[in-house]
Amino acid sequence: MCLAVPGKIVSIKDDTATVDYGEEKREGKILEGDFKEGDYVIIQGGFVMQKIPQKEAEASLKMYQEAIKNSEHQ
Repeated sequence: MCLAVPGKIVSIKDDTATVDYGEEKREGKILEGDFKEGDYVIIQGGFVMQKIPQKEAEASLKMYQEAIKNSEHQ
């Protein structure tokens, strides 16, 4: 199973986006679509796949962080 966590684009150079996940940054190739700095996206296999609405991304990130926190206490 693969868990797709949204990250925030912090920079774009040519066709490569740098995406911030809080604890790490990753790069993903943009093949198509209109992406800009500040957009929340999903990267899979090194490619920017999908833009996520900000409220949805923030809610997902909150749930993800809570799940990590809860798993550390078990």
